Amino acid sequence: MLDLALTGFVVCFLLAGFRRPFLWVLCYLYVDIVSPQIISWGILARLPISLMAFAAAFLGWLAFDDKRDSRFTLRQGILVLLLLYCGFTTWTAAYPAAAAEKWAWVWKALVFAIFLPFTLRTRLRIEAAALVMVLAASALIIDGGLKTVGGGGGYGTLRIFVENNTGLYEGSILSAVAISIIPIALWLVRHGTVFPADWRVTLFAAGLIFACALIPVGTQARTGLVCLGVLCLFYLRTVRHKVLIAGGMVLALMVAVPFLPPAFLARMGTIENHEADQSAGTRLGVWKWTWDYVKDHPLGGGFVVNLASRVEYDTVMRKTVDGSTTISREHIVEEGRAFHSSYFEMLGEQGIPGFALWILLQLTGLLQMEQIRRRWKRRTGADEAWVAPLAIALQLAQVVYLIGSLFVGIAFQPFILMLIGLQCGLWSYLKRIETASQSALPSSSDRRAAAGGIGVKIGPEAGA
Repeated sequence: MLDLALTGFVVCFLLAGFRRPFLWVLCYLYVDIVSPQIISWGILARLPISLMAFAAAFLGWLAFDDKRDSRFTLRQGILVLLLLYCGFTTWTAAYPAAAAEKWAWVWKALVFAIFLPFTLRTRLRIEAAALVMVLAASALIIDGGLKTVGGGGGYGTLRIFVENNTGLYEGSILSAVAISIIPIALWLVRHGTVFPADWRVTLFAAGLIFACALIPVGTQARTGLVCLGVLCLFYLRTVRHKVLIAGGMVLALMVAVPFLPPAFLARMGTIENHEADQSAGTRLGVWKWTWDYVKDHPLGGGFVVNLASRVEYDTVMRKTVDGSTTISREHIVEEGRAFHSSYFEMLGEQGIPGFALWILLQLTGLLQMEQIRRRWKRRTGADEAWVAPLAIALQLAQVVYLIGSLFVGIAFQPFILMLIGLQCGLWSYLKRIETASQSALPSSSDRRAAAGGIGVKIGPEAGA
């Protein structure tokens, strides 16, 4: 029954695209985030559904969509350069076969991020893309939240729909994404037009945000806890009644702590006592190895070059009994471990050029969203009041991603690249309507002429 329901939903989504081709773009967003072919064990599991949705989205835009308003932005250019450079490092990779496997999905995620802004020509389309991204991610988040409330979870054990540890189904990645969509969900409640604000929308959003906050508890991923703390701090930057809201956050934390599982509190405690944590030792060891590797290979080693890593470190355990402290050390040797950081992932795999492109992509996004916020924050018209809050939401989502990226290798995570595509689409759309509004204004000479002819230049014919 589950397989039939998933298959029916995807088929209806694809069929609806024949009437409104933009729906194929939304269908691809859903398919790439939820990955129903992973949940299914029947029809969808045997079809290249992701490739089908990708092809439908691109061909539908190429054949039917209006392209007069399409703009190619600076950040799309950076994405193109990053795509080409990743292709080069895959060709010269230290592990060609393994690198080709990662390249098989990375190129598609990058191409879609480049393509998405071309389709976001209206406010409705921008909102629809944000809505589908939030709702698709919420399918996984609500499932994980319910199981956390029911007493399930634990580090690496929270089962989201199926037993899988890739993409958004991995605990640390899901935690970072869950926290990043909170500001976008709040924007949809306040400014959404597809589902206008009422008690049902507000209730669903409140439940979703609660589920987002539960994901770090259920997965016991320290990344999610750090992301949640950073989001709260940055959220205070742009809201009114800062003291009141900050007090509410502190109160909510004090109320929640007694109800948190002891295993979660124990794992979060390793943030402070990192010397006793083998996971932290692995991260630091791999980061040191990556830096040394880039010194000898400044162009990078291609995807999954971390397979060549070998790290050694000591864990330090302190145990106090009756006032006496015993310190024990254990020597650990590990090989082929993950980067555990997007920054070191980019540095090791794509070298200094790729890392520079990736950082430029992120910084220009933060800058553009800040520029939009400042230009539009005082506009209160019905068709303008939504812009600045959306820029803030997308900026906060990116900040959360950048903080989460410190501890998780998600440099090419498709959901984050979709978020970048959404930012590019918003930037392009606003540039177009601002240009159109400026061109519609009369020039200074026209205004003077309309005021009584003052300043109008008299031509030779009039002088004769």
